[in-house]
Amino acid sequence: MTRIGLNLVFLGSSRTDGVEIAARELVPALARAAPGLDFTAFVGRDVDSADLGVDIVELPLRAANRVEWMRGEQFLLPRAAARARCAVVHSLASTGPASGRFRRVTTVHDINQEDAYLAARGIGMSALVPLAVRRSHRVIAVSESTRDDLVRLLGADPARIDVVPNGVGRTALGEETPARELRERLAIGGRRVLLCLSAKEPHKNLARVLGALALIEPERRPVAVLPGHPTPYEEQLREEAYTLGVHNDVRFLGWASDADVEGLFALAAVFVFPSLYEGFGLPVLEAMARGVPVACSDCSSLPEVAGDAALMFNPADPAAIAHAVSRVLEDRDLALALARRGRVRAAGFSWERAARGTLAAYERAR
Repeated sequence: MTRIGLNLVFLGSSRTDGVEIAARELVPALARAAPGLDFTAFVGRDVDSADLGVDIVELPLRAANRVEWMRGEQFLLPRAAARARCAVVHSLASTGPASGRFRRVTTVHDINQEDAYLAARGIGMSALVPLAVRRSHRVIAVSESTRDDLVRLLGADPARIDVVPNGVGRTALGEETPARELRERLAIGGRRVLLCLSAKEPHKNLARVLGALALIEPERRPVAVLPGHPTPYEEQLREEAYTLGVHNDVRFLGWASDADVEGLFALAAVFVFPSLYEGFGLPVLEAMARGVPVACSDCSSLPEVAGDAALMFNPADPAAIAHAVSRVLEDRDLALALARRGRVRAAGFSWERAARGTLAAYERAR
């Protein structure tokens, strides 16, 4: 029976970003879609891997330590994969081993070369992503936009790239925190909620959401709830909120529990995704699947993901963001239409379809 190795040494247990969500959703879908294949996931010591649904091999490294992760990926993983007799090793987080006695497939989620915080956080990524792209037998891009970036920025051969869109992200995460409890805890009373689920990083463009809030009259202004991975940049966002006079209209949250995330989706009158660059944009589909009207950027991969189910805006223009938000909040028919189209749009993305596209890439690699 053919064995497929899955490079998951990047998985941690303390936080879940878009890349981790995609891996945790895709791996069980692969096992379901190909019962004739054996899958072995290679992970670090600090991962909660109980829900992956495949065989696990633990390597002596910690995903939380970026240097250990990268060294392990290049030196420990190839030897472990050879011992396991893997015919193919699929790396699911944009980097992968440059050599080994197996065929190599790498999924690239995005190529964001302009974000200083990402560059600092991802030591060595600027070298390892191009290396993985060059040394892989097949490269999977999660969107046409990412495929175009691979060709344009890294000179990748388009004939070696398979475009395999992600699924919808996380479906319902369980019971939601009741609206009353969230409203009391966040001190938002009966105000309408603008939800923006995003890491606090410059390319996520949250500063212009604050600018957009300031352009909406106080009596019509929603409260912006911003859960997501905190970074040092968050302090600048807080200062910007004070400078703009909207600090009482913003709630900065860190990582929210699954129940709180579901509760916030249920509370939201509009979901706003203002990112300047996305390789895919899972939160857009997650909001759509839950029937939340979406307003999002009109750049990079977001138009191909959102289609006609979101109200698009120029993310560089706070006035355009404010106009889009106001339209959704004030035009009930528009909000209902976006919610309806969003559910239909999200239904077109599934992890089962992503698994089939991934399995096809394995075949092409062999």
